[in-house]
Amino acid sequence: MLTPKETGSPTNLHEQTYQNLKTMIVEGAITPGSKLNERALAETLSVSRTPIREAIRRLAAAGLVELINNRGAIVPKLNKEDVLNAFELMAELEGFSGELAAKRITKEALSEIEALHYEMLACYSRKDLSGYYKLNSQIHQHINLAAGNPVLTNTYSQVNARIQALRFRSNQDQTKWDEAVLEHGEMIAALKAADSQRMRKVLMQHLANKKNAILTFLETQQ
Repeated sequence: MLTPKETGSPTNLHEQTYQNLKTMIVEGAITPGSKLNERALAETLSVSRTPIREAIRRLAAAGLVELINNRGAIVPKLNKEDVLNAFELMAELEGFSGELAAKRITKEALSEIEALHYEMLACYSRKDLSGYYKLNSQIHQHINLAAGNPVLTNTYSQVNARIQALRFRSNQDQTKWDEAVLEHGEMIAALKAADSQRMRKVLMQHLANKKNAILTFLETQQ
């Protein structure tokens, strides 16, 4: 994780603070149910409280934290029912965006996704889960953008924000991680073949496997 004060301009400082705080939430450095302490976070990230406050506002807008009266900013803690509801919708959104992407993707967009895929495989080979997850997320975002439907993209982003931290943890099981990598290979093949139904099927299966992995993870936390 970069130290924001090293990045130079105020714009970079605020953006890096946001990205660092987001990573801390997604990767579990700040656990679900925790309150965000502005002073402690400012000390940890070596910044003033101003960029911390802006980052928290952005995280709240993205759905990664909740602003609660008289309690401040809290990282949501999802239960089994929350996960089932979120993934029921997310599977349809992923499947539909994949279906549209297979029909509409440009050569340039496909090349970008392929490049990200190979970078992701390199992280997988090194067992770099943090790097892998960031690239994985970018791939799913690029597929969603390739669908060419801004309303779908906005809805996808809102729902996905609620489950990002749990999606990260689902790859901590090696077998599940191996399966996810194979599924990503299927996505690339489906996009290259412009096979919309194959793409829809693999993405919905991908989400079903994520859901099952997360439910298993939640059971171990009880």
